[in-house]
Amino acid sequence: MRRKSSQRSLHLLKKRNDSSFRRIQTVIAHLKNRAECQIGDSMDEQNLIYDWNVVDYEYSRDSANHPHGVWFDDETLRDGLQSPSALNPSIDQKIELLTYMEKLGIQKVDLGLPGAGPFHLEHIDAMLSHIKENDFQIRPGAAVRTLMHDIEPLVDLQSKHEMQIQASAFLGTSPIRQFTEGWTMDKLVSTMEKAVSYAVDNDIPVMFVTEDTTRSKPEDVKLIYQRAMEIGVRRLCVCDTCGHVTPNGVKQLLSFIDEEVIKDAGYKRSEIEVNWHGHQDRGLGVANNLAAVEAGADVIHGTALGVGERAGNAPLDQTLVNLSLMGVINNDLSLLSEYVQKANEYIKVPLPRNYPVFGQDAFETGTGVHASAVIKAIRKGDMWLADRVYSGVPAGDFGLEQVIRIGHMSGRSNIIHWLESNGMEATDELVAHLFEVAKSQPRNMEDHEVRTAIADFQS
Repeated sequence: MRRKSSQRSLHLLKKRNDSSFRRIQTVIAHLKNRAECQIGDSMDEQNLIYDWNVVDYEYSRDSANHPHGVWFDDETLRDGLQSPSALNPSIDQKIELLTYMEKLGIQKVDLGLPGAGPFHLEHIDAMLSHIKENDFQIRPGAAVRTLMHDIEPLVDLQSKHEMQIQASAFLGTSPIRQFTEGWTMDKLVSTMEKAVSYAVDNDIPVMFVTEDTTRSKPEDVKLIYQRAMEIGVRRLCVCDTCGHVTPNGVKQLLSFIDEEVIKDAGYKRSEIEVNWHGHQDRGLGVANNLAAVEAGADVIHGTALGVGERAGNAPLDQTLVNLSLMGVINNDLSLLSEYVQKANEYIKVPLPRNYPVFGQDAFETGTGVHASAVIKAIRKGDMWLADRVYSGVPAGDFGLEQVIRIGHMSGRSNIIHWLESNGMEATDELVAHLFEVAKSQPRNMEDHEVRTAIADFQS
């Protein structure tokens, strides 16, 4: 009894010491960050922002434990087009979107579902031709059911284009799906074995996808993934098909895949590519993508503007923005806004004005206090400052810029800046007239409305 009491005391002491150590670390980080923020002659740009995100936080990735760095798989042209409101773009439009993916440094793309019929197969064939003719680095793939007749077209396409085409072979494993379909795990494993063996025998690289992984039993996930690896699969895809999971669930599940599925089967983690595929039903798509990166996923899936089934897939554009700001990736994302705009135009997925980063309102302000600060930064000739004084995302990094509007909450500085930016003289009388007009408006004025007000004043 005394021994147990002693052990408990040691455990509590260690727990208190660990807690105290963490508090000390946080205080040190806080003091260091605050000291760096002191304004003086040696001030540099980074010292103007105190970053709470880095307090007691460290992202690290041991490259020896992974097959490659953090990659992305753009599902816009396959899973994205399963959105109930999506328009299927023309071949030329798909090729244009594919070209943007290449320029953005996205490593993988799902070109479609060949089993959906000749129309889809024709589009996939054309995009593969474009990839080869232009020597694109992006790696093509296509979604297939775990059926041999779905995989057969990929065998032909791979031979025709002389390039590897990843088969994203999916199969539902959650208990609720099994019950609904009348499936057993024996049947699922047998179905997977036949299809995957056929693909492997025909030199098709397979990414084996368990649908609804985030609601599947650990023993079922382990059984079917380990059997797939035995057959020759080296790419696993963990799916939040119904948008069920939270960031904690992502980390718990990916830790299980790492320790209990891959390493327990005798494989090195660096031998297996782990993909994460999330959905947006609870609005956690981006948060879960970030959690997956922190938990060690190798490839993050997503779509432009989060287009996809129901509430959509995890938005790839917002994921790229956040990982860039976190310093995890260094892709040139200056064309990301153009890509998003083209996806909006061709697929007809909505782009709300207040959509983060790429919505029309994202970097616009008509509020006097906000606009005044931005204008002061611009007049200093410091766009770095202008991009950050009232924004958590620097517009310039993503091919965008700050915009000052005129409206009922504007100050005179808004009006003067607008006039000067549009090559007009900001006379006291004109500024006073526009100020009076703006205060009577129910919302910010569009540029053409400002011009009309100016014309009325001048006439």
